[in-house]
Amino acid sequence: MVTASTDSERIVLDFFAALSTGDLERVRPLFHEDAIWQVQVQGIPGAGVHRGRKAIVDEFLAPVRGLFQPGEPKVEIDTMVSRGPLVALETRGIGRMRNGKEYRNLYSFWLEVKDGKIYRLREYMDSHYVTTLVD
Repeated sequence: MVTASTDSERIVLDFFAALSTGDLERVRPLFHEDAIWQVQVQGIPGAGVHRGRKAIVDEFLAPVRGLFQPGEPKVEIDTMVSRGPLVALETRGIGRMRNGKEYRNLYSFWLEVKDGKIYRLREYMDSHYVTTLVD
């Protein structure tokens, strides 16, 4: 189990724990007002840059999480390192999609914490794998 040794790491772990519940209203206040979530792939639902709490939660996370069964996928953290406000993780997304297909993807996340909130998040994943699952 990965544990936090800095405030930035604690904030990031709290964020992923909330995200794994699927309760987006629990996730919303964890983002900085000027947050940016950048999905560093092309050709899949949610790809691109999402700016601001409302856009991230309502226009990005809600539709993407809607591809999955309620409360999924879960994020399992394998590795975490940090320096100051920058936190990097290797994770796995595990769950089941609404179409019944199992989801098991590998991720790398780079997050920047500002004012005690998630300010910038860069997400890397196997986008080809995602295209094999979305109908």
